Amino acid sequence: MRKLFLSLGALSLVAGTVAVPTAADARKHKRTYYKCKRSKGTTGTIAGAAGGALIGGAIGGDALGAIAGGVGGGLLGRHLDRKHDAAQNRRNGC
Repeated sequence: MRKLFLSLGALSLVAGTVAVPTAADARKHKRTYYKCKRSKGTTGTIAGAAGGALIGGAIGGDALGAIAGGVGGGLLGRHLDRKHDAAQNRRNGC
């Protein structure tokens, strides 16, 4: 009976250390199942256009300034959104 308890105790110590995942396993799992994506830049376009229209309206003071700011902000926002997703894909091995 004593040998049984000793062997069960030793087995529980070994099983506890083997079953614990490491940080390297978590990173590998994240990288393996990361879905690579190609951004259309829609979110950046909308956010950039809204911000550009506000700034353009404040600087220009009329509708023409707001329109010009909205167009410029939309183009810049789209570019930044696409660059961000491309960099994220490179970091994840896509």
